[in-house]
Amino acid sequence: MQSMRFRAHAVALAMAWLAPAAALAHGFVGERFFPATILTDDPFVADEMSLPTFTVNPKGPDGSREIDLEADISKTLWPDIGITFSDQWEHLRPKGAPVATGFGTFDSELDWQFFKNAAHEATLMTGVNVSWAHTGRVQALGADDFTTVSPLLDFGKGFGDLPDSMPWLRPFAVTGNFSYDFPTKTESAGNPNPNNVNYGFAFEYSLPYLEQNVKDIGLRPPFSQMIPLVEVSYSTALNRGQGGQTIGTVQPGIIWSGQYFQIGAEAIIPATRQTGNGYGGLVQLHFYLDDIFPNSFGRPLFGSLP
Repeated sequence: MQSMRFRAHAVALAMAWLAPAAALAHGFVGERFFPATILTDDPFVADEMSLPTFTVNPKGPDGSREIDLEADISKTLWPDIGITFSDQWEHLRPKGAPVATGFGTFDSELDWQFFKNAAHEATLMTGVNVSWAHTGRVQALGADDFTTVSPLLDFGKGFGDLPDSMPWLRPFAVTGNFSYDFPTKTESAGNPNPNNVNYGFAFEYSLPYLEQNVKDIGLRPPFSQMIPLVEVSYSTALNRGQGGQTIGTVQPGIIWSGQYFQIGAEAIIPATRQTGNGYGGLVQLHFYLDDIFPNSFGRPLFGSLP
């Protein structure tokens, strides 16, 4: 009896210790934790930072090879409205030409997470992304000399609401992104700047969700904190002589998530001939600022958390 009481107290203390983390933790909708995906946008606003994301891209169609070192930071303005800034340092090795290095195009994004449904583990977010002209090495690295404005819609859906008769499907989740590019110039240096439609998805299988919400199969750290996933992303030109041309990648990988940060790694596989050839890969260190600084920088600037 004394042993049972001790265990009960231990469980109660553990739940009390974990409860504040769950309330503040990054990317929760109901019981579903959505990790910060690497290739596609997260369907929620949060205080977070990726520093760094190191990418070795597949060879381009012209035989060039590009290596990127990217950083981004997101900040909540209100509980459901946030802004993101991102830029990357690029190392481009063109085939038969000198190496070029420098910063790429600077991006900013304003988002509104306007829908959450905890019971169905669903979320929707809308916003606008702006890639700013003349913020990178235009001639050497091909950074844009025009601004592109891209309205967007993102979603996330976990399948924990499936019936108990389908337990092994309940850890699945999918997130998706849709956006449309409006370039401010139709042509640059004789090259057309078409309108593009962009779309991407991340298919995730959450081992933490399996262990905590479906069935304890005996996984222990670090495996119990891993989320295998496959991300796909495409961009299709619609006009100005490039209609139908599509570039995209398929990126299988895995994310390990702790309380304060996550580590992710993915392979990069070109999905179309126009994208390039061969393989690439990336690794990312990502920080949950809302959990690291819950009472200061990790809180919305205006308003309060619900």
